[in-house]
Amino acid sequence: MGKAKMTATELERMAIEEVPFAGNMGIKFVEVGEGYVVATLPYQDDFIRPGGTIAGPVMMAMADLVLWGVVMSQLGPVKLAVTTNLNINFLRRPTPGELTAVGQNLKLGQRLAIGEVSLLTGGKDGDLVAHVTGTYSVPPRS
Repeated sequence: MGKAKMTATELERMAIEEVPFAGNMGIKFVEVGEGYVVATLPYQDDFIRPGGTIAGPVMMAMADLVLWGVVMSQLGPVKLAVTTNLNINFLRRPTPGELTAVGQNLKLGQRLAIGEVSLLTGGKDGDLVAHVTGTYSVPPRS
């Protein structure tokens, strides 16, 4: 894993400025390498849906922001990189608590970046609750 083009602090600041809905959820980037990001989302009561589980839209927003962070870790601050596809498989019901997301690049091409995110409860080595794959459109680079 090489040196990332952005730090965790820079990713958090850019997320708040460029992606305010997800950037203001409280997601913390805790580990950033080139093409690799680990983030946490502290528990909030309003993330819970009926049945006592974390709502799907919360998990999808976190996964999308982490995938965005993976792309930024490779390219640096590119404002026009956008999601073109996001697929999520919910594997088990997450209990209320902190979520951890581990994202990594699968392929970075000239126009598309493809990655995956594992969402876990109980920390980085915890229970896998959802698996996400996604594609980002990458603007032309010089």
